[in-house]
Amino acid sequence: MKLCSFFVMAILLSCSTAISQDNDSSYLKSHYDLKEYHIPMRDGVELFTIVYTPKDKGKKYPFLMNRTCYNASSYTDYKAKTYPSKYLIQDGYILVYQDVRGRYMSDGIFDNMTPNIPGNNIKNKTDIDESSDTYDTIAWLLKNISNNNGKVGMYGVSYPGFYTAAALPDAHPALVASSPQAPISDFFFDDFHHQGAYLQSYSAAFAVFGYQKEERTRESWFMDKIMRFYDNPAKDAYDYYLNLGPLKNITEKYHHDNFFWKQIIEHPNYDEFWQKRSILPHLKGIDHAVMTVGGWFDAEDLYGPLSIYKSIEANNPKANNTIVMGPWDHGGWAHEKGKTTHNHIYFGDSISTHYQKEIERKFFNYNLKGEGNGKLPEAYMFDTGIKEWKSFDYWPPKEITPITFYFGENGQLGINEPIDDKAKFDYVSDPNKPIPYTSQTEGLGFTPRRFMSDDQRQASRRPDVLTFETEVLTDSQTLAGEIVAQLKVSMTGTDADFIVKLIDVYPQDHESYEHNPENIVMGGYQQLVRSEVFRGRFRNGFDTPEPFVSGEISDVNFRLQDVLHTFKKGHKIMIQIHSTWFPYIDRNPQKYVDNIYEANAEDFIKSTITVHGTSIIKAGGNVNCCETMPAFMTLQPIIKD
Repeated sequence: MKLCSFFVMAILLSCSTAISQDNDSSYLKSHYDLKEYHIPMRDGVELFTIVYTPKDKGKKYPFLMNRTCYNASSYTDYKAKTYPSKYLIQDGYILVYQDVRGRYMSDGIFDNMTPNIPGNNIKNKTDIDESSDTYDTIAWLLKNISNNNGKVGMYGVSYPGFYTAAALPDAHPALVASSPQAPISDFFFDDFHHQGAYLQSYSAAFAVFGYQKEERTRESWFMDKIMRFYDNPAKDAYDYYLNLGPLKNITEKYHHDNFFWKQIIEHPNYDEFWQKRSILPHLKGIDHAVMTVGGWFDAEDLYGPLSIYKSIEANNPKANNTIVMGPWDHGGWAHEKGKTTHNHIYFGDSISTHYQKEIERKFFNYNLKGEGNGKLPEAYMFDTGIKEWKSFDYWPPKEITPITFYFGENGQLGINEPIDDKAKFDYVSDPNKPIPYTSQTEGLGFTPRRFMSDDQRQASRRPDVLTFETEVLTDSQTLAGEIVAQLKVSMTGTDADFIVKLIDVYPQDHESYEHNPENIVMGGYQQLVRSEVFRGRFRNGFDTPEPFVSGEISDVNFRLQDVLHTFKKGHKIMIQIHSTWFPYIDRNPQKYVDNIYEANAEDFIKSTITVHGTSIIKAGGNVNCCETMPAFMTLQPIIKD
């Protein structure tokens, strides 16, 4: 039972960002009163809600609300350890925690990424979505919780970040400050997929999201489903998943009764099921302050914060819209480790505390209480190369010149000058011997996080990885903004994935960091800066998969996500291209099948893949405007109504 409880807690903490900031329960008891409510929604369903109200009644307070699928009852009995930060708690707010419908102590049926209904609150329909549930909750709180100042702020990390973003359309007038943090925006591009490729490392997490509870409960009713994976936890996830075989074996062995897994395998393409669950098309008519927060090393939700910020910016030019991106993994800003590191890389001291005190605290205090001047930069971004915060009036910034990378023989990587457009670069991709996503052996767990800044020397030494690098830089080179791969490829198979990595190569005499074990040598370290996968079958549309024609050259164009990184003088820039990344991403059989979730073992074949010399990588600025990019890959068509 102890082992079972341990792994359940590990999964839940991973889902909800594994935050470990200790808010002092004695302070809460001394300064706050606590009550629990079941708040009725417009359709009669009651949502479980915890409310902390300041004992000091000498002034009125705004609400600070968190809506979650991760058990609001864990915040009761003065256990509000996770968030908000201790600085906000000490400033005095009415703290609200709510289970979304169908979760834990709330009634109703749970749905993943509940589709938004445009105009739902304006027309006062009886249909429900996350916006209407938030609207009804706010209306009830304003009427029934005394001593409030009539203003509401929302925040949330990961899935609660989605609930924060989902409350933006048709928002209640009292909602005046929202901070989606590491938010999911679209499950075909965030969390469970990356641009259509399945995150196999998420497989155990389906138990958390794929079973309905039978009654109100404060306990995790899916515990036995999680333990299907963890009754004898594997010490090597790579071997475990490789031995497990095709994804259909996960269906048979683990998820045969899971409604969310069933939805995943029935909708392998970006069809209406997924499109209507994207919040991006609905981020319009927003008239209050929004601060979206993300981590440059978030292996789960990097697309979400960047796309939510850009969608609000594009559709609401007058909105008070801010984005913050720091040197964190998923939700890392919500707790302080002292020395801010990611994997082997040191970025500075007390960076999360700086964010909590100087950014988040100021945002909410100004917009909800009128304290301070409220001046935040449009984009407050951490440069992960020189390890400094930078402020920009626009994102992507206009003042930093984009560059184009070109490929040449013998691993040459040219900057802004073509090398040889007639060159060809071949590698044999074998899905039965896939490339590991990390330089380290990791046991079976939830989505890995450390690899996002990992050393790539193990990959650059493999024959199935194309590796290109510049000469040693004589001047520093800053990349700021979007990255797009524009590849010309051919293959002997009929399908393939493409992984593109941007890498910072350290000089051989670079000092090692004191926080690392002695065997981690930073001299020559090849630090992963940005990476992304693209499932080649979607090259002409995420809703229209099609096989490659063996031997025929095809365009494969895709976005990697944004970056702010200065490659320092004396370093080199490297780009890698390959076709497996296991078991972070599932294996493409490389023989086209209609549904990879139903592929058989014999469908997984070797393929010789050729990247042609006319391929390029564009980095920096707003590359969505490139004429050579297919329309479906630019931001606006992705968020079509």
